[in-house]
Amino acid sequence: MILSLLLIILALFGAPLFTVIAASAMLGYYREGIDMMAMAIEVIGLANMPMLSAIPLFTFAGYLLSESGAPRRLVNLTTALFGWLPGGLALVALAACAFFTAFTGASGVTIIALGALLYPALQQDGYPDNFNLGLVTTSGSLGLLFAPSLPLILYAVVAEISIQELFKAGVLPGLLMLALLGGYCLWMNRDNRQPLKEFSWQRVYTAVGAAKWEIPLPIFVLGGIYSGLFAVSEAAAVTALYVLVVEVFILREISMKQLPDVMRESMLLVGGILIILAVSLASTNYMIDAGIPQKLLEYITNFVSSQASFLFLLFIFLLILGAILDIFSAVVLVVPLILPIAALYDVNQFHLGIIFLAAMQLGYLTPPVGLNLFIASYRFDRPIMNVYAATLPFLMILMVCVFIIMYWADLSLWLLTH
Repeated sequence: MILSLLLIILALFGAPLFTVIAASAMLGYYREGIDMMAMAIEVIGLANMPMLSAIPLFTFAGYLLSESGAPRRLVNLTTALFGWLPGGLALVALAACAFFTAFTGASGVTIIALGALLYPALQQDGYPDNFNLGLVTTSGSLGLLFAPSLPLILYAVVAEISIQELFKAGVLPGLLMLALLGGYCLWMNRDNRQPLKEFSWQRVYTAVGAAKWEIPLPIFVLGGIYSGLFAVSEAAAVTALYVLVVEVFILREISMKQLPDVMRESMLLVGGILIILAVSLASTNYMIDAGIPQKLLEYITNFVSSQASFLFLLFIFLLILGAILDIFSAVVLVVPLILPIAALYDVNQFHLGIIFLAAMQLGYLTPPVGLNLFIASYRFDRPIMNVYAATLPFLMILMVCVFIIMYWADLSLWLLTH
């Protein structure tokens, strides 16, 4: 009991999460009289998951894109396509951020990389300042449901379900979020009297020409995965090689001297994910051996009698969890515990994955400790309370989206059955 309390205190004082998880697992093994070598075997067993190779490869490709001129070209392309609409630049922000987050897997990186382009552009076009701040802060998390998002891959690995199928399950819920936020942006700027940019085929042609190396990425990556031409790990390898060749050798926007720094930064994120996943595997196996999921299941069934009430309580839990824990840690720690409970209430495992990630992305925007709120506050030099107020309308809309996703299972499962 004293040791368990000590671990909680260490976590509260900022001890690295993987050390707390590892220590708790070791404590559990010790109490059960299990040889500590069993934990080492579980950690080493991580190498037997071939699909994990997709995580470092997609991450490396995403970081290369963020350090290159790709964000600027992407914004120019979407501006040429949608900028002529009333509120069109807001749609540009949504589309560009969703695309970029899908490839980087980190919404905070999107706020930093694209915020410098989009925030002043929105101000220059006469959009209200609070609207701009809320839009750029919120848009950073929209790509988490689109392939090849790292949280999607990690969830599928932990839950032991098909990555390709989970990619498909995220398409329509992700589009729903984009559509509702896009509709809100158009409504809020319906009376915008700023001069609109006229649509120009020449501008589109120029933007397409500038982004000709980035445009094929979603086509052959997503097309290859959904058509079954590529396995996810193969698509990741092709993506990383393609981006490396284009950005370093063709466009030469990243020099050979910069390449080691980009690799180091991207692998720091990957290393953090993998070490948490490794020690969590050992911790999860201990909890299963100790019957903790069964005990939790018995406890919850005393209070929850239907699938609808279970989903609502899960949403509240994930909203709180997302505000205090990053999405990668939450996936590896919590998913093994909720899977058997969700199965009892007949929640489809792919539907559960989309609910989990959609609700967790709200946590990035939930006061008082949502991570993206602090990133935006720092990036745009705005008081945190101002960021809270600016993001609130967008948060409410995304919350409505999550409720629709939760209670309309066919939205997630339609592409899996047709």
